[in-house]
Amino acid sequence: GKGNALACGFEAANGDIIVMIDADGSTDPTEIPRYVGALTSGADFAKGSRFIQGGGSSDITKLRRLGNWGLNALVNLIFSTRYTDLRYGYNAFWRHCLDSMRLTATATPVKQWGDGFEIATLINVCVAAEELKIVEVASYEKDRLHGVSNLNAVTDGMRVLRTINQERAHRRAARRRIRSRADAPLRLWRVQHLADPRLRPQTDGMGTGGR
Repeated sequence: GKGNALACGFEAANGDIIVMIDADGSTDPTEIPRYVGALTSGADFAKGSRFIQGGGSSDITKLRRLGNWGLNALVNLIFSTRYTDLRYGYNAFWRHCLDSMRLTATATPVKQWGDGFEIATLINVCVAAEELKIVEVASYEKDRLHGVSNLNAVTDGMRVLRTINQERAHRRAARRRIRSRADAPLRLWRVQHLADPRLRPQTDGMGTGGR
């Protein structure tokens, strides 16, 4: 699947900057300097968008455009992002961003979660959750030059929804762990306080409160 192909590509890449680009000829490699420029100007992740000024598409269908809009709005609401084109796969990022993406292991022969078209959503949500600096770059998607699309608007849309739900649960669990670690020193202090006789509350013979 697409997700596994990208994970294998990321694993093989050895540059400081990694660029994701579709192999069907619909994305224009001459736009790459725009993405690199955004990164060298301070961004961690340069997100391609067909729906900002300077971008566009002659390949996307009305159904896929509607689905992209709906999923985009949902992710922006849940994760407090400002994406305009969640499902577009033309992106560039510094190598350190790979640590935030939590991609599946490429050596496992069994199909895994994240192997399919949901990979774009997974990556975009993960880098946003890590609070990396994300900049959108205008991009124009042309008609594909090679092959036919394997994307199914319904089944792949459901996989994307599942991805969003899983990442929301992961983010909540991470926040709970952070809060638990923050409370740990206070809990430890309370245990030590009660275990030390010198720090226990004192009472007099009448049972009234002392020190």
